[in-house]
Amino acid sequence: MAKKFDKLAINNLDDFIYGSCPNPVTTRSGMVIGGGTIYPEINFTLPGMDVNDQTIDKALGIYSNIIDGVLKRAAELYAPGVLVEFETVPDFTEHPKYGIDANRILLNGIKEAADKYGLKAALRTTPNDLREMSRPPVMRGGKYWDTMLELYEQCAKDGSDFLSIESTGGKEINDEALVKADIRKAIFAMGVLGCRDMEYLWGNLVKLSDANGCFAAGDSACGFANTAMVLAEKGFIPHVFAAVMRVVAVPRALVAFEQGAVGPSKDCAYEGPYLKAITGSPIAMEGKSAAGAHLSPVGNIAAAVADTWSNESIQQVKLLSEMAPVVGMEQLVYDCRLMNVAKEKGQGLMMRDLLVESDAPLDVQAWVLRPDVVLKIAGELVKEQDNFLRTKLAAKLTINELRDAIKAEKVKADRRDMKWLDKMEKAVDKIPDDPEQFYAEIKPELDMDKWHPKGYGLKA
Repeated sequence: MAKKFDKLAINNLDDFIYGSCPNPVTTRSGMVIGGGTIYPEINFTLPGMDVNDQTIDKALGIYSNIIDGVLKRAAELYAPGVLVEFETVPDFTEHPKYGIDANRILLNGIKEAADKYGLKAALRTTPNDLREMSRPPVMRGGKYWDTMLELYEQCAKDGSDFLSIESTGGKEINDEALVKADIRKAIFAMGVLGCRDMEYLWGNLVKLSDANGCFAAGDSACGFANTAMVLAEKGFIPHVFAAVMRVVAVPRALVAFEQGAVGPSKDCAYEGPYLKAITGSPIAMEGKSAAGAHLSPVGNIAAAVADTWSNESIQQVKLLSEMAPVVGMEQLVYDCRLMNVAKEKGQGLMMRDLLVESDAPLDVQAWVLRPDVVLKIAGELVKEQDNFLRTKLAAKLTINELRDAIKAEKVKADRRDMKWLDKMEKAVDKIPDDPEQFYAEIKPELDMDKWHPKGYGLKA
């Protein structure tokens, strides 16, 4: 039976801090994520190369070198523990044996580091969502669904601690919504399609995780809100639109926890602070130390309430000092060491607030990650139990919050931002409260060749 979150797990601002949460998760190695310590979470990938039967041995050798290098550096820097994330490349999910073999190499590297250095480490396995490789995407079956589940199940049996995904349900519609900065279509994509897909997807992933002794961790709106952030950084869409999209993504991500996920949420899920406030589960976040993967205006504030701190992903390429993942590992260890020492010295809240204040006044996307703003908006979101209405409410609450902050000159804004907020508000107000009615109204605007309504429980 799905959980319902009708009140905040964290109410007091002083309790909303990095490294600690009401519902920590303990790994096989003894790391207590959310138990007081913020841990580095290292993520890496292959250099540009084709992966096939002729090159797979080379690819697996690269993963062996990566895991040995990053864990050796973590041990040398006295890291209290490391979360390793294995985000598969598409070939590793399409051909599950490739992904299973790579996952086993990482698990073996973690075991060897424990024996050799006494280093605590855990593995998050994150197959990519192959369902979108069908055109239109096939969401509830087919070969891509089957191979994805095959990879998940064997990796769980082999010993992965956590299972995650950056799911794509609704992305077929959301891509067009982003390009046109169309908040109405974005709410349909995430609040109707995305939430429905999350119920189906995470219902299956939680059952699979429970049956195989690992944790269902969480999802990410990477293809939705993060894409909006990148487009805003490039000047293609307004920053206020990207900021609203960030909070609109929260109800969709929350569905994973309603289905039984326990965290830590995905690093690229910048909606994480809202999830932590509502569920009390640990979250992964990324910011300044993820610049090797993408730029962002939230480099410091993203760490304010994180429980693991990630570099997003980095290719195995040689830099002047060392291979890039080893460099990323060092940066993360030092970031986490500073934050942990601040807490030990009784300065954790000051450290949190410095991280917040260094970003929040400079960009509306950072403003919506302020811990006080998160608690304020999240406290209203939990009063609404319907996922679609919660998504619609998220947009309205964020629009009002940003309008007030801009009027009070608390956050920098473009001269056109207020007009965009007004435009979005009018569009949201016209959305009916019945998702079926909304579907009927918006259907003529949708390219029906790009998606299968039945895959979301809707009539064609």
